[in-house]
Amino acid sequence: PAPPPTTPTPKHEEDEHARSSPLVRKIAREHNVDLSHVEGTGLGGRITKQDILAFIESGSGATGVSPVQPQAGAPSKLGLGGEVSAPPAPPVPAQRPAPAAIPGDLVPMTNMRKIIAQRMIESRRTSAHVHCMFEVDITRIVNLRNKLKSSFEQRNGARLTFMPFFVRAAIIGLQQFPIVNASLEAEGIRYHRHVNVGIAVALDWGLIVPVLKNADELNFLGLQRGITDLGERARNKKLKPEEVEGSTFTVTNPGQFGAVFGLPIINQPNSAIMGVGGITKMPLVVTDKDGADSIAIRSVVHLTLGYDHRLIDGAVADQFMAFVKKTLEGWGEDVG
Repeated sequence: PAPPPTTPTPKHEEDEHARSSPLVRKIAREHNVDLSHVEGTGLGGRITKQDILAFIESGSGATGVSPVQPQAGAPSKLGLGGEVSAPPAPPVPAQRPAPAAIPGDLVPMTNMRKIIAQRMIESRRTSAHVHCMFEVDITRIVNLRNKLKSSFEQRNGARLTFMPFFVRAAIIGLQQFPIVNASLEAEGIRYHRHVNVGIAVALDWGLIVPVLKNADELNFLGLQRGITDLGERARNKKLKPEEVEGSTFTVTNPGQFGAVFGLPIINQPNSAIMGVGGITKMPLVVTDKDGADSIAIRSVVHLTLGYDHRLIDGAVADQFMAFVKKTLEGWGEDVG
């Protein structure tokens, strides 16, 4: 004979089992509490032990299963004297307690933070973001800077930093791969005649990207002075409006705060942005001029290119970054 049909479990009981543990259901039974009235604060709305205890302590009272109500059209009962008595009023369901407010202070956003938030979202919606990352051995540049930084500052009145090395290598690469320096417009792709490099500057109150105009016409010393000047005036709030617009390519430096690498968001209307990670010492396999391999401690940086896949293909982005890597690893003595 066929097995007797099973009685399906009511949906609200299935929900209670999904949203609570056996311990929570045991406490609810002991206090005659209907778990459907308890607000869950756990993952996915699960009711925790603290939730059920707080509900009981709030004085909401028992909210067990309501007595069976008379069906519509059922006759009213007769009292002892033959009078007709009305059916009992349905019980008033207990109100759910208001969710507890998360402790903290609500601070209005500054105008700069609102602009940053808006532009970041607009960039993600506008560009088809893709990233590639290259590991670059800059031991030669580190040694060169250590050797020349004192005389460079005495001779030029400017500190020798690492940023102009990366910016100069990017500029040379952009001249070889002009699509990375281009912008996508409604009518087509605009190839820019010059390289205007945006230099992302972190401020205590936000982020700003001053622009080094016609950077492709500057020598190494001009890049160092321009980058330093824009950074100082950005932090002192002395930039002019025209100095924060017109970039064709952007460089950001999360490595200054210890990040190994970053995945930067494109600065619109640019089509690419290069992130410079922190310089770290690590063991690498080094091949000498005779083809022999050895392991040596080298100064390494990770460069990340975020690019718009709508106009820059992955192969082009990789070739551009490979060119930048080769330029940096083969740097000569040029810091003038």
